[in-house]
Amino acid sequence: MRPMAATAHSSTSPTEPQLGLRERKKQKTRIAIRDATYRLIREQGYDATTVEQIAEAAEVSPSTVFRYFPTKEDIVLTDEFDPLMEQELRARPADEPWMVSLRHIMRKAIGLETTEEPEVARLRTHLMVQVPAVRSRMMESMSVTSRMLCRIIGERTGKDPDGLEVRVLAMSLIGALMETSLYWAEGGHQEDLADLVDRTLHILENGLTP
Repeated sequence: MRPMAATAHSSTSPTEPQLGLRERKKQKTRIAIRDATYRLIREQGYDATTVEQIAEAAEVSPSTVFRYFPTKEDIVLTDEFDPLMEQELRARPADEPWMVSLRHIMRKAIGLETTEEPEVARLRTHLMVQVPAVRSRMMESMSVTSRMLCRIIGERTGKDPDGLEVRVLAMSLIGALMETSLYWAEGGHQEDLADLVDRTLHILENGLTP
């Protein structure tokens, strides 16, 4: 889920079908490009890191980097959480309150990321705060997650997924989670991310309480 890039995790559950050889190779290349990018950014900063340097460090060509990630910002922001989130939301009971379902999914995502890749989570949100190009690209990519959420909300509520109410609900959630990521990074990642997300969902559900 792009607005919560810090909570996104690319992994394959033991219960999911095993990837074929072609998909495993593609996944390995994506991971190599990302790992090289994170390493170079830590060493020399975001602006000084070029696609050519990333390609050399990942042992691929620059054209291969662009084939997997259209822009340098996408290397930092792109995740595979949207399909997982869609699958998990569809697996929740149809009569379960929407916010209960969301809490379940977000806690699961945050648990995976902060446990297995805490440094990456902090780096990604730090870049969202410090690099205007990364933040701008994040805003552009929000529409992908929004469409996914609109489909799920439409299915759960019986409302038109293209209707105003559904679109407002989806974008309210995405915008709120993006602000949560920024707030977490601006505070030096000192607060517990799961607690912040829970507070965010509480605000969306109940508004500002006196």
